[in-house]
Amino acid sequence: MRVRRRGWRAAVAGTVLTAAVLVASPVQAAPASAGWKVEKVPGGHRVTLRLDEPLPVRDAVPELAVDGRSLGPAQESPDGRTLTVVTADRRAADPGSVQVAWNGEVPSAATPRSAKAVPAPSAKGRPLPADPADPGPYAVSVTGYDLGDTAIELAGLGGRKAEIRAEAYLPNRRGKAPLVLFLHGRHSACYNPATWRTSNSQWPCPEGEKPIDSYQGYREPAKVLAGHGYTVVSISANGVNAADNPYSDDRGALARGELVMRHLDLLAEGTRGRGPLGSVFAGRLDMNDIGLMGHSRGGEGVVKAALLNDGRGRPYGIRAVLPLAPTDFARATLPNIPMAVMLPYCDGDVSNQQGQHFYDDTRYADAGDRAFRAGQMMMGANHNFFNTEWTPGVARFPAGDDWSNDNDPVCGTTAPGRLSAAEQVKLGTAYIAGFFRLVQGAEDRFLPLFDGSGGRAASAGRAVVHTVAQAPAEDRADLATFTSLPGSVRIGGAAAGVVCAGMLDRSPQSGLPSCATRLTTSQAPSWTPATYAPNVPSTPVLRLTWTAAGGDVTVAVPPGSANLRRYGALTFRAALDESTSAADLTVTVTDRGGRAASVPLSRVSDALTAFPGTTSPLPKTWLRTVRIPASELKGADLSSVASVRLAAAGQSGGVYLADLAFTDVTTGKARVAALPQVSVRDLTVPEGDGPGTATMTLSLSRRAKEPVTVNVQSIVAGTAPVIAQVAGKVVIPAGATTATFDVPLAGDTTAATAARSYQVVASAPENAVIGDGFARLVVTDDDGV
Repeated sequence: MRVRRRGWRAAVAGTVLTAAVLVASPVQAAPASAGWKVEKVPGGHRVTLRLDEPLPVRDAVPELAVDGRSLGPAQESPDGRTLTVVTADRRAADPGSVQVAWNGEVPSAATPRSAKAVPAPSAKGRPLPADPADPGPYAVSVTGYDLGDTAIELAGLGGRKAEIRAEAYLPNRRGKAPLVLFLHGRHSACYNPATWRTSNSQWPCPEGEKPIDSYQGYREPAKVLAGHGYTVVSISANGVNAADNPYSDDRGALARGELVMRHLDLLAEGTRGRGPLGSVFAGRLDMNDIGLMGHSRGGEGVVKAALLNDGRGRPYGIRAVLPLAPTDFARATLPNIPMAVMLPYCDGDVSNQQGQHFYDDTRYADAGDRAFRAGQMMMGANHNFFNTEWTPGVARFPAGDDWSNDNDPVCGTTAPGRLSAAEQVKLGTAYIAGFFRLVQGAEDRFLPLFDGSGGRAASAGRAVVHTVAQAPAEDRADLATFTSLPGSVRIGGAAAGVVCAGMLDRSPQSGLPSCATRLTTSQAPSWTPATYAPNVPSTPVLRLTWTAAGGDVTVAVPPGSANLRRYGALTFRAALDESTSAADLTVTVTDRGGRAASVPLSRVSDALTAFPGTTSPLPKTWLRTVRIPASELKGADLSSVASVRLAAAGQSGGVYLADLAFTDVTTGKARVAALPQVSVRDLTVPEGDGPGTATMTLSLSRRAKEPVTVNVQSIVAGTAPVIAQVAGKVVIPAGATTATFDVPLAGDTTAATAARSYQVVASAPENAVIGDGFARLVVTDDDGV
């Protein structure tokens, strides 16, 4: 292989990362770029950036940008000082600058201008009859267990070892208690008590350093739940954090899932009076009643744990999953388990709020889904302060505010709408405790926090929380998902309607235009490109635009589905498009006798009120649930509905619409192993002397009753590309267990020194869930060295 090398260039101005984004170690100076170089390699260029100090430890994935535009995820060296991308992008041939990027954007080194503060919003909604954060009737004892720093070997980290360590909160009650397990996210694993500097490249900690006990940062919700009869176990994941970026294919999702399952195995042994935990947990845990909460990369970790559990011959009874400010690098789905995805509006780490995909991708993944799901946009909350050990002034370890712009009028430290650390802990406690008490404890009085009806917990104080919600399939009648435009949907008047998906023209193979054409990747949570599925279409919705009042979309209801009287509300999701500052819709339900009931959207919802902010990553475009109670539709006979019409009330504008249904939101029930698991198989092929294909295989764990649709994506970054980047859908027919797809190869007659390995990722399945979604396509050289 002949390589054209360029010498290291000095970093240009503006490549310094601002100190505020140093999530794990805010007291250190942010690492400046020492220099960069570009090397010509077969199929493109290798771009390498060196840093003076290790990269800040964040849950987001580091990227490299040339001339201010991201090339995508970068390979991070074990010491965190070098980032590398191999790309066919022509911009990389002779860039003027190379910088670190996060979530598709390059942080500015300049101090942002101060702006006029945005008034603090006031909490709305009716108070709940009880507060989920109130102390419970049981006394709580706090204990823990520690089996050592190297107690488990993780396949997701290439066999590297991690700790088994946890803090446990036990209610003083007889009999078996439901179990809730907490998993923290990615923070520095170690720190030096003398210098207060952190490290994250070695586990166990280097000599002179101690572990950072991130797992002890959720004590308030743990105590509340334990007081109400739940056993809560919060586990440590420092060994994963220290190795996930350089040593795992999926940034540690599998390793975190394995870690959760190993703890569940030990706890199951313990409740039977066996193993190292028998003396603490004998007879105390109901392993058929388990809830999982994961923060940040821990959120993706608990979703993976639920999927690993789903694939076991004798799975545990996982009943509820709560991803908190989660990452979602590969767009897994989780149908048939009640789920709440909580997103902080002022998230400065996972600023693109990619965890929204867990909600969006799962909505229609199983037509018979028995579980409800919800999502909360928590105004004024940041990423870190849900964990007190990541909160400065409270933490016993190095900690910081992940929001980087102190002067921001919406999320800056002095902004009226920004929650204090204490307020955010109370908010998190109310919703974490409320979710598990609702689902596992069947305390339906907390449902208004999650169903879009506007319930408010007193302990959440002035916090404003917006909601999306979807009922179980058996408790809703879908009128129009708006993922397509069937014959029952008509666009009328001076209106135009088109189904769009994704953003920035990332998914041309879908045949759908992009939705968020004027937004950055951090402003559009439903459409932000996933790290390992960047070109897979995301969240199709209807974009309705109009140039005169009365432009509308009307959905006809077939006669056989006309009786909708049993449902409590008409619901859909809506948001202003990025070209519209204000709009309203009139919602009209017409029965088969011609009688109609009309409700202005603004009377029942603030979904078409713009979110605050002026500079990316704000404001966000996020589709909120509009819920119109049946009592508002008395003018029409709901036992004989003919149509639902959404009509523009203003002269011009545009909105995004999704998920029109009559519904009764109930929590439903978890159904373990309801769907087959789909996996993508590894493959090794010779390169060949010219264009060819590598035929890869998707396999199911068992035959499916319905066709299974899977999105596949080949990733060419990280090594000299001799394959084409592929993104497309593959269908496994009903009754079959396998299907194949082709990845184009670009063979040559030039000798290479080694085989080249590429990731191929399966994501966002329908009628199946992900088993092993990551495979390796290895292309060997057949030309001789």
